[in-house]
Amino acid sequence: MGVFIALSIILLWGAHLLWMLFRLPVDPARVWFWLHMLLQAYLFTGLFITAHDAMHGTVSSIRKVNNFLGFAATLLYAGMWYPLLKKNHYKHHLYPATGEDPDYHTGNQNFFVWWFYFMKHYITWYQLGIMALLFNIGLIFFSEVQLIVLWILPSILSTFQLFYFGTYRPHRLPHTPEMGPYKARTQKKNHLLAMVTCYFFGYHTEHHAHPRTPWWRLFQAKGAF
Repeated sequence: MGVFIALSIILLWGAHLLWMLFRLPVDPARVWFWLHMLLQAYLFTGLFITAHDAMHGTVSSIRKVNNFLGFAATLLYAGMWYPLLKKNHYKHHLYPATGEDPDYHTGNQNFFVWWFYFMKHYITWYQLGIMALLFNIGLIFFSEVQLIVLWILPSILSTFQLFYFGTYRPHRLPHTPEMGPYKARTQKKNHLLAMVTCYFFGYHTEHHAHPRTPWWRLFQAKGAF
């Protein structure tokens, strides 16, 4: 099931992106344009959530298949390096919301300041090189405006979704006793809202308590809290 869901997200992401590039006019005055932009951003988020599940070994019980899909998802998301993401994510689970957590900002916790710190921590020259190469290949078929608006902008929008529901909202100060050892808040039970907002990752305490539960079963862990 994990492989099927991962492949479905990857294929939906790719098919919708190609449809946008070939068929969707860049026209911000149209509501239809923004609906497709938001959908593509949501599918970008799904790519990263797929990679995240691979980091926890929950996409496939076959290690090579699991890691291949994790690599593929991170590369398609933004040319990111899967081993680095996996190493830092393990630290996040070991030392949540502390100075040793690479996702946590111990300084100014303003949303945009923390988001900038978060992004700077993960952007690498390797990633920028891959994205530049893909962008220039894309220019053979599409215009700069199409690539920036329909491909790059949705990926940036998805970083705000991932950061808000997966890092900022659950782990920001103040840390209260009810947040427990994970220093994490959790979204109130509403499975539809949790799925729409960030693939159930608003159930963040549950994720820390059950890191081996894939995103598509995470709502089941909500009953334990």
